[in-house]
Amino acid sequence: MRQYADREAGIYLRPMTWEDTDLIIGWRNTESVRRNFIYQAPFTREGHENWIRTMIETGKAVQMIICELQGDVPVGSVYIRDIDRNHNKAEYGIFIGEERARGRGLGTAAARLMLRYCFEEEKLHRIYLRALDGNAQAIRSYEKAGFVREARLRDDVRINGEYRDIIWMAAVDTDRTES
Repeated sequence: MRQYADREAGIYLRPMTWEDTDLIIGWRNTESVRRNFIYQAPFTREGHENWIRTMIETGKAVQMIICELQGDVPVGSVYIRDIDRNHNKAEYGIFIGEERARGRGLGTAAARLMLRYCFEEEKLHRIYLRALDGNAQAIRSYEKAGFVREARLRDDVRINGEYRDIIWMAAVDTDRTES
């Protein structure tokens, strides 16, 4: 894999390993991260290890750790899941786990890096995501990274007894055409 780094933002992506399990569990269970996910159940070691075995190791998903260039410090994670090789698409997700790393544009930079990885390494054509309506900061970040709003799914999910709209967004690799 090529190095995916943004020197201006001060980050790079590296593949997630089994050794990142405790870090990811801790990040995903913080209220500030969990509240922006569609599935908000507590994150467990067993669930994460199952994710690695059934999704990462089988090639159905790719997960990267976002690290600061200075000091090699992990601050969050980006991933693609449900990789569909027939239609060359996958679903994107991200979280900045370290509170001190939020609000600095690292999510936008990481999204751009992951899109480059998806298009260059995975040869995917379309990367889509679902965001909870009301998560304006994330939606702005996705737009800056190159995602375009495509739809609003009304009352698509039920969280804590309340129906919520989902904003559907996607980025398409317009530079490469399949022959």
